[in-house]
Amino acid sequence: MTSAAPQNPNSRADSLPKSWNPSDVEEQMYEGWVAAGYFEADAASDKPPYTIVLPPPNVTGSLHMGHALNHTLMDALTRRKRMQGYEVLWQPGMDHAGIATQNVVEKQLAVDGKTKEDFGRELFVDKVWDWKHDSGGTIQGQMRRLGDGVAWSRDRFTMDDGLSRAVQTIFKRLYDDGLIYRAERLVNWSPELRTAISDIEVKHEEVEGELVSLRYGSLNDAEPHVIVATTRVETMLGDTAVAVHPDDERYKALIGTTLFHPITERQIPIIADDYVDPEFGSGAVKITPAHDPNDFEMGLRHNLPMPSIMDERARIVGTGTEFDGMDRFEARVKVRERLAREGRVVAEKRPYLHSVGHSERSGEAIEPRLSLQWFVKVESLSKAAGDAVRNGDTVIHPQSQETAWFGWVDNMHDWCISRQLWWGHRIPIWYGPNGEIVCVGPDETPPAGWEQDPDVLDTWFSSALWPFSTLGWPEKTPELRKFYPTNVLFTGYDIIFFWVARMMMFGLYVANDDAITDGKSGPQVPFKDVFLHGLIRDQFGKKMSKSRGNGIDPLEWIDLYGADAVRFTLARGAQPGGDLSIGESHASASRNFITKLFNAVKFALMNGAVAEELPPREALTDTDRWILDRLEEVRGEVDSAFDAYEFGKACEALYHFAWDEVCDWYLELAKVQFADPARADNTRIVLGAVLDALLRLLHPVIPFVTESLWRALTSGDSVVVAEWPSTAGVATDAIAAQRISDMQRLVTEIRRFRSDQGLKDKQKVAARLVGIDDADLTGQLDSINTLARLNVADENFAATASLEIRLTTATVTVELDTSGTVDVEAERRRLEKDLAAAEKELVATTAKLGNEAFIAKAPEPVVAKIRARKQLAEEEVTRIAARLNDMAPA
Repeated sequence: MTSAAPQNPNSRADSLPKSWNPSDVEEQMYEGWVAAGYFEADAASDKPPYTIVLPPPNVTGSLHMGHALNHTLMDALTRRKRMQGYEVLWQPGMDHAGIATQNVVEKQLAVDGKTKEDFGRELFVDKVWDWKHDSGGTIQGQMRRLGDGVAWSRDRFTMDDGLSRAVQTIFKRLYDDGLIYRAERLVNWSPELRTAISDIEVKHEEVEGELVSLRYGSLNDAEPHVIVATTRVETMLGDTAVAVHPDDERYKALIGTTLFHPITERQIPIIADDYVDPEFGSGAVKITPAHDPNDFEMGLRHNLPMPSIMDERARIVGTGTEFDGMDRFEARVKVRERLAREGRVVAEKRPYLHSVGHSERSGEAIEPRLSLQWFVKVESLSKAAGDAVRNGDTVIHPQSQETAWFGWVDNMHDWCISRQLWWGHRIPIWYGPNGEIVCVGPDETPPAGWEQDPDVLDTWFSSALWPFSTLGWPEKTPELRKFYPTNVLFTGYDIIFFWVARMMMFGLYVANDDAITDGKSGPQVPFKDVFLHGLIRDQFGKKMSKSRGNGIDPLEWIDLYGADAVRFTLARGAQPGGDLSIGESHASASRNFITKLFNAVKFALMNGAVAEELPPREALTDTDRWILDRLEEVRGEVDSAFDAYEFGKACEALYHFAWDEVCDWYLELAKVQFADPARADNTRIVLGAVLDALLRLLHPVIPFVTESLWRALTSGDSVVVAEWPSTAGVATDAIAAQRISDMQRLVTEIRRFRSDQGLKDKQKVAARLVGIDDADLTGQLDSINTLARLNVADENFAATASLEIRLTTATVTVELDTSGTVDVEAERRRLEKDLAAAEKELVATTAKLGNEAFIAKAPEPVVAKIRARKQLAEEEVTRIAARLNDMAPA
């Protein structure tokens, strides 16, 4: 089958710019996609559903490289699924980010010398909403620049009316089921923010402090006393015991007695507990249950008093000492100084490097503090989350992260869900005048005159409902019926314990709800797959941080290299669970790849490439069949990689196919076929078909340039909604593949010879190819001569140089007339270099085959391969030595 070339092939090439400049194209193209509704999802569609929820960025947030990686991978997957015929919902939205958002607005008020208390709760919350409407959501505009194909019409916010209803509903259900309770417990406390904070908002840092050894009890060595060491001397004001190991012979006589407290002058007991390490320090530890997590647990076991000695700002209170009213750090110095004066400081170690938790938001050292808080009882919920993975209802990628998952959910502590803030979902508990308590649901009204609990819920509480609350739960909705459970959750492995586990717990808690099970069967887990990507590191493998100054702003890279280059850089380095290191050289290489692709398609269009139905296979050349077969192989590799969330493998396969095979080989071979009227039209169709499929395969990762090129190539509406390439369904032509492989080796070796001789790229050399018939490459002669810059030898031809090239079925001798062009000494050096390499290979393979232990243990295919390498090395040594001998002076 042939087809006439377009009357004006340049017309489609002219629809493209002279060169690819992303900043001229991306914004308008993206808004065109949005306006066309390509990213919207129809709950009434009869297409199979595919759902991903966007991990909701904070309303205060801006796009960082971690976001860019996560969003690129989600977008790639949803774009591919859309092209495969799925009804895709990529659900966008934002988190109200209670602490971060309140902090931003409070800082703005502080500029005018105001505090939130100056306005009162209601007016302050109004001001936060005003800030949200005016300044929040910067990241959403940045998502558009990256190319996120989310369903913007379905954008949700964790405090909008529907999600607030979901929060109230599940809180009441948990409360009524006895899974939410209020108790005094030790929590992470931020004195600056004056609220409890979650574990994920605590970052542990190595700091220089001091380790002070203190003497409790009598100062007389003959009387009872113990030595304890601490980095937080001020907490001794809240000590209620000293603990030792029950088997420690040094202290057995003291267990059950009391000691004099050096400052409070109380008598505190000496208790025995297996937690104490008798090998560490003195083997005795001070116990401050209200200000240390381990001490708190010990205090519960031994029923110890738990006096809090600090207020919400971490000032010393209620001790009846001269330290009351001091900041904790000032008190640390003053307490130590007093104890030193009294002779109770036995030793001091300064500096002493130790790990201290700091608030991610305020940067201060957090304070373990005993306070009255609301908790979720997690035992049954976390068990369900663990069982879902054990049963295979939810699959974690990579599987190696399952150990961390089970380690977390199987040992989870009850979850503190209350925060001492004004911005957030207020806890729906009301208190009566006589101590009555009622939990109020979304359709219920609290009794008149009752007071609502002042605390708000942890932000993670509302975001734990995200997969189903965004689809309308607790109501029965078409969206829940169509798009839930979701297919996959993408997130970093560093928050698997905090957000992912909480979503699993709440999703499984409501799994049997009518709104969830409506018309469905099978396990109603919130997501079927969890894909955990790694951290982004700099080009030297260092973790990115502000302190190191090695962070990368993805928007700066988008400005410099374009969104496609940033996306390709990130996706190419992404593997399940693995960290990726990137630098500007990677982004620059991605931009070069995109430029190469752009120029290749523009060249093809200028030469009349068309995306039409392929001619019959028998009408195609070896070259055409080879590239179509390679396309089919790569398509299969890409599909397998995408299905396994191995984005790096998919990108590598596409990169090397596009650059190494399409651009470096097929385009050059196509030029030869364009010059032959009998082959030109078919070549234009094959080239068009290959580029059409290649652009569709690349589109999920580099959507902008592929859209521009695909429209010019096919005149289609948009590659966004084009069909994903499917299998060609034809047998691979192994003979054509062998011929092209041999042709490539022959051309490569001739080119290498030319380079070694210093011949100019375009300089043609007369040549005769001996053995070309035996190598079955007669049909490739035109291509070989063109690509290797050879002229056919005439009757006056006299060879001055030759090289032998071993191919699959024969050895071809290339005789060349390089008179006046070849540097004999350069050729000699090249051959000597090749001879040394062949001799080295011969020595290595001979030694390997002479190793009896190796021969006995190695599989036969491995041994056979080494024998073949040895034989080839022997032949190369013989051949090259002969060539060098021929070049010797007569």
